[in-house]
Amino acid sequence: MGLLTDLYQLRMMQGYYKTGKADDITVFERFYRINPYGSAYTIVAGVDHALDYLENLSFTADDIAYLKTLGGFQEDFLRYLQSFRFTGDVYAMPEGSVAFPGEPLFIVKARRIEAQLVETALSTFLNHESLIATKASRVRWAAKDDPVLEFGLRRAQGMDAGVFGARAAIIGGCDATSNVLAGKMFGAKVVGTMAHSWVMSFASEFEAFERFIELYPENAILVVDTFDTLTSGVPNAIKAFQLAKSRGIKLLRYGIRLDSGDLAYLSGEARRMLDSEGFTNAIISASNDLDEHLVQELKTQGAKITEWGVGTKLITGDGCAALGGVYKLAAEYDKAGNEIPKLKISENPEKVTNPGTKAVYRIYDKATGKIKVELITLRQESLSEIETLTVADETHPWKKMTLRAGSYEKREMLSLVMQGGRRLIPVANLAAIQAYTARELKTLWDESRRLVNPHPVKVDLSNVLCSLKKELINGMHGK
Repeated sequence: MGLLTDLYQLRMMQGYYKTGKADDITVFERFYRINPYGSAYTIVAGVDHALDYLENLSFTADDIAYLKTLGGFQEDFLRYLQSFRFTGDVYAMPEGSVAFPGEPLFIVKARRIEAQLVETALSTFLNHESLIATKASRVRWAAKDDPVLEFGLRRAQGMDAGVFGARAAIIGGCDATSNVLAGKMFGAKVVGTMAHSWVMSFASEFEAFERFIELYPENAILVVDTFDTLTSGVPNAIKAFQLAKSRGIKLLRYGIRLDSGDLAYLSGEARRMLDSEGFTNAIISASNDLDEHLVQELKTQGAKITEWGVGTKLITGDGCAALGGVYKLAAEYDKAGNEIPKLKISENPEKVTNPGTKAVYRIYDKATGKIKVELITLRQESLSEIETLTVADETHPWKKMTLRAGSYEKREMLSLVMQGGRRLIPVANLAAIQAYTARELKTLWDESRRLVNPHPVKVDLSNVLCSLKKELINGMHGK
């Protein structure tokens, strides 16, 4: 995976190697500036993928031979790459956490030459998977308690996007995926129905349904819109269910799938027809370019859909082309081991970074368990719950919040997950991450879960960090 990077990373690596900066200890942090989809939060995903990459990062002989063909790389640097490994430390938020703009989600403390190389790959994994997990959580919110199935592999932008996107969708709240490889790799529950081509492969729609039920009585979901949903598909499905019942076939999970037309109207009529024949437990599954907004609208209209298959608009992150996560230098260490905070200035105020190695404290209302505020501090700061806590907006300091001692609880969100290039946490269990994400989402107020115009979660800097930032900015302007 050594070549999974941008060329300029390798050019900078060689520059550090040749100028004696390679072994300087640096701190880089990943954060994002804007929530995707107009959401008030983002779900952190891709941490396990990132740690696997870091632990196994190396350059093969073929990689080095290829770099020779590009020109510009010197022999001593290429020899150095033969034994290159990542040996740094990583602090990260737990995968599945809710997160907010400006917070460091993934911090790399490593030799400069190592920390520089990994920027591109880490951004690839964490940006994409967090984007899809967040989209899935919004669909999950819209569907309420109904099952949500991820059906997007055929529309994904490449194999990895389909496989790791399916994993991220499960983290965000999908109950299962159609992606068999994702099932094998991550232990995700795998589901499937039938395609229209199955129906068209038999002499009649009824025969297609009959044969499918014989083969799969444990999961007999019949697609009913191949010819005409209400005059052919649903009646033939009912006949096939009746025949199976008369033969003593026990249908464990059965129903129909709607993949076109007016889903609100068709689901209502199908429900009436199924119920009138005694099939009140029949599932009505729907697909066809669904997203969180359409699911919510269909539920508002009283659609009788009981299961949602969401594909294209989930796996492609429709509505947000990419999560704008960035990776910035926050600090470096001198030869004596003293930390030197670093800050990036920009013509765009929102692009000015926060200096130093940081911690993130999540402050909960003790009575409700809901998030009151996020506080970004320098790592060496301490925060005691026995003190009254006052936090203020960085740019509008009159916007203050005071939390009385005993009225709040705090939680440090970043923990050491890799040390010396070796992970300290086991490979994540997907079901456990999904359950954790569900608990995390419950810490948000309902106003912050709204799909449109949600209430933002307050994120502030500690007074110490804010003062350091202003001091560095003023010092730079004085040069």
